[in-house]
Amino acid sequence: MDKTHLRRRILEARSRLDSGTLRESSATIRELLLDQPWVQMAGLVACYWSVGSEPSTQGLVFALWKHGATVILPVQRPDGDLDWAVYDGPDSLAPGPNGMLEPVDTRRGVNAIRTAALVLVPALAADRSTGIRLGRGKGFYDRALARVGPNVPTVALLHEGELIEGVPAEAHDQRVRFAALPSGIVRLVHL
Repeated sequence: MDKTHLRRRILEARSRLDSGTLRESSATIRELLLDQPWVQMAGLVACYWSVGSEPSTQGLVFALWKHGATVILPVQRPDGDLDWAVYDGPDSLAPGPNGMLEPVDTRRGVNAIRTAALVLVPALAADRSTGIRLGRGKGFYDRALARVGPNVPTVALLHEGELIEGVPAEAHDQRVRFAALPSGIVRLVHL
C-alpha cells in the first residue's frame, strides 16, 4: 500500500475513535512515558502540541514542564522546516499561521532539537520492524529528526493498531526508536 492510501486508511480509523477512547488512550500513553526513567531524566524534551485525533500531548507537555523539564515545541516555518521555542505554561501558546497553537517564546532555531535529550513526534503509523514513521506527508518532522543525535530516544505516539509492518519508505524518511501506545512502549530500532 502506498503512503497516500495508508494515510487515508489510518485517518479514517482515527475519525471513528470516540472522545472517551481518545482521552483514555492519551492518559495511558502519558503515564507510561512519565514512568520511564529515561523520560524522567530528560532535561530538554522536544515535543509537539497535538491536534485533532492525535494522541493528546497537552497533559504530557504540562506534566513534563511541571516536573522541571524544559519542553520545546515546534513552530512551522514558511520554508517547510521546524523552528523551536520553549513552552512556559498554558499561557505561553498562541495560534500560529495555520491556527495551530505555538509557543510565543523566542525562536531557538531549527537546530535547537539537536540538544534535546528526548524527542516525541506525531505519527500516523510506525513500522514495527524498521522504525520508519508515517507522517502527514509534508516532511517537517523528517527534516527535524535528521538533526537528532544517534543516541537520543525518538518516540512516535500512536493509537492501537498503528504499529504495523510495511510502512513505505523513501530516502528522506527518518526512523524512530520507540513507539508509545496505550498497550506499552515498544522498542523499534536496536542500535
